[in-house]
Amino acid sequence: MFTSEERRFATEIRALVYGNPFVEDRIIHEQRALGVDYIASQPYWSYQFDLDRKTNIDLLDERSAALAVKLRTRVDGANERDLRLYEDLVTYVLYERYRDQLVGIVERGELRQRVPFYRQFRNDLVEFKLNPETAPHLFACFFQVRRAFHSIFNSIVGRSLPAAKLRATVWQSIFTHDMARYRRSLFAKMADVATLITGATGSGKEVVARAIGLSRYVAFDERSERFAGDTEASFVSLNLSALSPTLIESELFGHRKGAFTGAIEDREGFLESCGAIGTVFLDEIGEVEPSIQVKLLRVIQSRTFQRLGETTPRRFSGKIIAATNRDLASEIARGRFRDDFYYRLCADTITTPALAEQLAGSDDELRHLVRFIAARVAGEGESAAVCEEVCSAIAISPGHDYAWPGNFRELEQCVRSVLVRGEYRPAATPRASDARLRIASGIADGRFTADDLLRNYCTLLYAKTRNYAHVAERLQIDRRTVKAKIDATMLRELT
Repeated sequence: MFTSEERRFATEIRALVYGNPFVEDRIIHEQRALGVDYIASQPYWSYQFDLDRKTNIDLLDERSAALAVKLRTRVDGANERDLRLYEDLVTYVLYERYRDQLVGIVERGELRQRVPFYRQFRNDLVEFKLNPETAPHLFACFFQVRRAFHSIFNSIVGRSLPAAKLRATVWQSIFTHDMARYRRSLFAKMADVATLITGATGSGKEVVARAIGLSRYVAFDERSERFAGDTEASFVSLNLSALSPTLIESELFGHRKGAFTGAIEDREGFLESCGAIGTVFLDEIGEVEPSIQVKLLRVIQSRTFQRLGETTPRRFSGKIIAATNRDLASEIARGRFRDDFYYRLCADTITTPALAEQLAGSDDELRHLVRFIAARVAGEGESAAVCEEVCSAIAISPGHDYAWPGNFRELEQCVRSVLVRGEYRPAATPRASDARLRIASGIADGRFTADDLLRNYCTLLYAKTRNYAHVAERLQIDRRTVKAKIDATMLRELT
């Protein structure tokens, strides 16, 4: 069915179909597919200004479509191996053909409306001699991929390696590392896997949670030509640190009339109302009391719960995403967090990088992020001018070496402050602690041994991130070494 050159090209297209678009491997497959016609581009896909489309994608679209049309005449009598490769090639062609129309549904907020181009999509399957019975599921997968790319690409911004790794990790959290298996069966199973997001305050944990929650698989009903629901309307965010234990239980589990003072009628909770395509985001999970941890453990473990004041079991069919800025391993050691609950949360873990980590090693990254925020705050037409104004203001105060302790959230407030006041001065710039001064003085005076230096530096970095893995990766040493070097007394001073 294939010539050797056609097989080589189709094999690279298959790798793109089932690969993670936010990893560098994508570039490798594009290069192999296009050969000498490949146009050099950035190693990672990230939000860019004044860039509508990637030229390499245009070339791949043209060549894959032309090859699919040519191969269509050779389908009859082809062996199973060639048919599978042909189907994957056609999958790529049809996804690219309907890509812009699918994202248009999202941008226009038409997720519950009839999809007028579905019949043409089904006819295209028939035209390419593929089984039209697979059309609803394939269409639903296309829509999920398009929503996921749209959510990740447009909300998790930055051209740094930490930002690129975060986008790739979020994609994997949605589709796993094996997209082919996901399409075959896991699309109906991923709600059973809870996701835990860790990272410093203001580093974008809710942005990550929304990207995952809004990218859930939604079935397509061929008879009505509509998707089965709206993931955005079914996404619920709950900040657990802001609520009392009783109110948390009422909001999550619901209650029966008379269950407690003020419960004047029956009420369904978020676990009940979110539905099969819904997501419940539990922010600040590290703050919740052990009694509620036990109840949430049961939800994740058995997928059942009960309303306050009743014994009838109810089923939870959505997805749980939790987030915390605490080091849960330390919380477990102190008896503040249940280890059995943690192990139900940690199968899928994502860590959001601090803003300082994203800015390290790139003088232009701050300007890029400021431009992105300025476009949202002041509009695209004003974004370039506002970006220049903000960057000039930052150079004066707080300065280019500022650590941005409030992370991305603080940078957003900086842009707003400059837009309104023409300047940004942090309301409460953290004063260097005695411990930090001692570390700086010890380094300047050359008093530290190598072990002293490692102990001080490990403790200093851990105080900022509260994440052993982050520190280990930053220092290129074993996580266990980091943990062993933490100075508990100094850590209390630093925090």
